[in-house]
Amino acid sequence: MKQAPVYYGEYLQLDKIIHAQEPESFKEGKQPAHDEMLFIIIHQTYELWFKQILFELDSATNILNKPSLNDNSADLQTVVHRLKRISTIFKTLVQQMEILETMTPMDFLDFRDLLRPASGFQSFQFKIIEAKLGLQFEHRHGQSYYTSQLNQSDIEKIKSAEKEASLIQLVNTWLERMPFLKDENVWNHYSLQFNKINEHPFWSDYENIYNNGLSENELQNSHLFKEIFYHQNKNSDRQLSSNACKSALFIMLYRGYPILELPFQLLDTLLELDNQMGNWRSRHINMVRRMIGSRVGTGGSTGAGYLQGAMEKHYIFKEISQLNSFLIDRKKLPALPKEVVGMLGYQF
Repeated sequence: MKQAPVYYGEYLQLDKIIHAQEPESFKEGKQPAHDEMLFIIIHQTYELWFKQILFELDSATNILNKPSLNDNSADLQTVVHRLKRISTIFKTLVQQMEILETMTPMDFLDFRDLLRPASGFQSFQFKIIEAKLGLQFEHRHGQSYYTSQLNQSDIEKIKSAEKEASLIQLVNTWLERMPFLKDENVWNHYSLQFNKINEHPFWSDYENIYNNGLSENELQNSHLFKEIFYHQNKNSDRQLSSNACKSALFIMLYRGYPILELPFQLLDTLLELDNQMGNWRSRHINMVRRMIGSRVGTGGSTGAGYLQGAMEKHYIFKEISQLNSFLIDRKKLPALPKEVVGMLGYQF
């Protein structure tokens, strides 16, 4: 059957999009505020980008949720690619702030009071993004407030997302499967450099090398090393297990080996995603301070104060970035046995 011709405007449903702006100040009996149109279009654009982020994120988590995932496959490449796209979108969101900042505080006051109690804080899509990435309710800033301004259907969407396996939980499972450290046979020919202080020969040497390189002011890191990589409390609020942390650190240390290139890119992309979200929050705070100073938000929040608290608390992949505290000089890295080196080469 021949396909009907596709027309640009119909394909994009431009009639719906172009006529989807209804400024409150333009309604009968009110004084039109010119900049309200810009305000609406910017926020509509944000929500469209949020939709795209969720589309990419769902695709990535569906792949990671497969029963098995080949680290040297197109699947992992796809996950990295789509997460990098999300990071790039957040860069774009930061850049779009420049357009909104062409509106002066007085321009905003022309229509601000007409928006109450509507607020960007009511963006259920952004809260779903945070939940799907791995921000847990107990780690949220302002827990009692974060859904208080939403209607019930939006609250249910967020709560549903919070029940799903998040990206960081799936990454934890993926890291725990890493075979190089679990297969004891491949370490039979590893040559110990120091007296053995734990069961695994590689990590025994690594812990010794790490501790020997600590300055006097860093000695507490020795205890933190044991806590994170060996004695992690099951009641801890950490989302990465000890085994997952060891795998992630191993990837960072030996990322030059072919089989670890993509896994390292994935970890690095997660850190960049956290960084870009932090940049977006920071730019948002500065814009809010510029526009309304210390006044409360239209939704009743403390405005810039609330945003500052969220920025400081909502780093989702901070446990991965914390692992950089346990890196050592590459010249001191333990030499891997040939059996492990063989596993880290290209697999055919």
